[in-house]
Amino acid sequence: MKILLVEDSRSLAAVIGSRLESFGNEVTLAENGQIGFDKFVQASFDLILMDIEMPVMNGFEATTRIRAHEARQPWAWTPILFLTASDTSDNIVTAIEAGGDDFIAKTVPEPVLQAKMKAMARIATLRRRLAVANARLSEQASRDGLTGLYNRRHMDLRLDAAWEQAVNRGKPFALLILDIDNFKKYNDHYGHQTGDDCLRAVAAAIAKAVAEGNAPEETEHAFAARYGGEEFVVVLPFAAHAAYEAVAVRVLAGIRALAIEHLDNAGIGTVTVSVGGAYQTRAAGRIADLFRCADQRLYRAKGNGRNQAVLAG
Repeated sequence: MKILLVEDSRSLAAVIGSRLESFGNEVTLAENGQIGFDKFVQASFDLILMDIEMPVMNGFEATTRIRAHEARQPWAWTPILFLTASDTSDNIVTAIEAGGDDFIAKTVPEPVLQAKMKAMARIATLRRRLAVANARLSEQASRDGLTGLYNRRHMDLRLDAAWEQAVNRGKPFALLILDIDNFKKYNDHYGHQTGDDCLRAVAAAIAKAVAEGNAPEETEHAFAARYGGEEFVVVLPFAAHAAYEAVAVRVLAGIRALAIEHLDNAGIGTVTVSVGGAYQTRAAGRIADLFRCADQRLYRAKGNGRNQAVLAG
């Protein structure tokens, strides 16, 4: 296990740390609660051994801050064992209220310490498995079942956070709304199963176009989502204007390159998309206004003959 040992006595920390390492654990030392909290924030640990009486910040306060920090992260919890020379009733109550899980004496016999560590190792293993399972469930819940892109609900959550960050930092923000041209006619002509195959292929081409950007600002925060039916959204926080235009060009080209037959697509003969975009050099106002602008330009692209992007004007 990776253990954070918070103990102000250097000699005692050395003794306890040595004993823990002899069982195969990796031990990180901190000489007071403040340093312990800082190290906890900077790294991941399977277990924390926390002294109570320390300078700068005692163990109870450090534990309270650790639990508050974990509360901001889904499924976060690290076992905390208090190191004590006196397991009085007051100490036990205060420790539990602060978020501690158990006590262990500083002079604990070797067999008892080893047994405690084995129990904590089992808990750490279960905790890691639970974290992996929850991450998978969270990822599945955020994805559209048909296309694999982010779904509408997750898009809204991520969009709001990205917009707020861009507004606060005075960064640019861009949106693309895409619609498959004459998709109802495609479904009517080729059937819904083939229509689903088409949606998956188009979604993959959009994801590829978003991921292929060469500049960091194009790909670091960008993502694509299925907006509903045959409509998709590409969100480009912090993107330069050239990157915004480049993504639209790659989307159009990538979907044309699929060369999916669509005989009812206004004389074009293959599946295409229309794109409407909106861009702000400095994010301001409401994200809904940016969506409205992109949506108006999408309809202009359709009115101009489809199979094109309208990004300005």
